[in-house]
Amino acid sequence: MPQLNKRKPWRMLSLGMAALLAISVLAACTKQADENKVKDEPKDNSKVVVTYKGGTITENEFNQEISMMKFLYPEYEAALASDQVREQIVKQEVVYKLLAAKADDKAKEQGAKEGNEQLEQYKKSVGEDKFKTFLSDKKLTEQGVKDYFTRVMTVINSETNKVTDDQLKQEFEKNKDQFTTATVRHVLINFEDPKTKKQRKKEDTLKLAKEVKAKLDGGADFATIAKKYSEDPGSASNGGLYENASVAQWVPAFKEAAETQPINKIGEPVETEYGYHVIKVESRNEPTFDKLKDNEKAALKNKLAGESIQNFSENDLAKLDLKINLPKVPATQEKSGATSGAGSTTTPGATTNGTGNTNAGTAKDGATNEGK
Repeated sequence: MPQLNKRKPWRMLSLGMAALLAISVLAACTKQADENKVKDEPKDNSKVVVTYKGGTITENEFNQEISMMKFLYPEYEAALASDQVREQIVKQEVVYKLLAAKADDKAKEQGAKEGNEQLEQYKKSVGEDKFKTFLSDKKLTEQGVKDYFTRVMTVINSETNKVTDDQLKQEFEKNKDQFTTATVRHVLINFEDPKTKKQRKKEDTLKLAKEVKAKLDGGADFATIAKKYSEDPGSASNGGLYENASVAQWVPAFKEAAETQPINKIGEPVETEYGYHVIKVESRNEPTFDKLKDNEKAALKNKLAGESIQNFSENDLAKLDLKINLPKVPATQEKSGATSGAGSTTTPGATTNGTGNTNAGTAKDGATNEGK
């Protein structure tokens, strides 16, 4: 079942293959990374595959980014045979190369620290032996992966550091519902009978919901009624309870009821795509900006920073006289990519409940998720 708002720290780039581009791709070497390079590192003599005002990207640099994507997101490896995806990756590479070059010393220091933390978290999540195997399979080095995470975090810190308090306040006012929480109980009567799997007529579904409301209006215990009659697998066994939940994650009609229904009053049945809900709002919290928690302010900063990066991608990239001549994909990879299901934005492991709230599984622990 769909979720209205996933509330991720970074929203996904809508540039063709959003699921694949859940992690930022960049190739810029920050000052910190440059200082850490081995002096006798082989010179990159590969051909230039991208030119733009201010720089170039070589075939080796591009291939390194492709290897990083395969390393971090092996489930999308087949999609990398797509010319569209490969071109998008290299465009992102240009964007982040430029943004990393503009980062100040503070952002670079933060990026180096957090990049190392990301690396250690990733190694811990997969295990030391598997990590070394991954590196060998993708022809990467641990330092290269560390540099990658450092570059990502440098750009993120550079953009978030620019966000002002006034911008934060304005963003909060535009997205107040993202911070509103409510404790609600509800009984869902589905349009499909979960026992017989037969569709119910809308009027029959509403009639059942009104019968439930009548019992509750007559003084019946809500939790007891929900356990007996609710057809929401996510809450029925818990007496229909969703406690201190973000209202933004629910489908529109349910969200509106949670935001507006009088406290502790049994509302009229609310129709959603799932059926009819009989709802009681037990409490509601609508915070003011000065009461926001540090992590909530950080999420706002991340959102604004993500939008800044996106705006650069959409508005400034076209001014760079970009010329792209990427190497062809080996025929074996092309064949593999043609039969894959790449491009789907479905999150592996996601489950849904009768309010339209998705409990999505996350990507690999430790992976830096731009996902604006």
